Amino acid sequence: MPASVRHALQVRGLMAAYRERPPYQQNDYLGWIARAKLEATQHKRLNQMLDELAGGRLYMKMAWRPRQPSR
Repeated sequence: MPASVRHALQVRGLMAAYRERPPYQQNDYLGWIARAKLEATQHKRLNQMLDELAGGRLYMKMAWRPRQPSR
């Protein structure tokens, strides 16, 4: 994980929310941010990820719900 992403997650208190997401989502977010060619786009994507983690109901602007534990 890039230091800038780690720092942003820590500052916003969202590291636990990030770690609770499935591994594919964690990887998708990091790759999506890293593939941005412009720094402004990287910041925009990072902020979108942070907002989605804070809200807990979105993943890449799509509705998402955490998996409920099996009973």
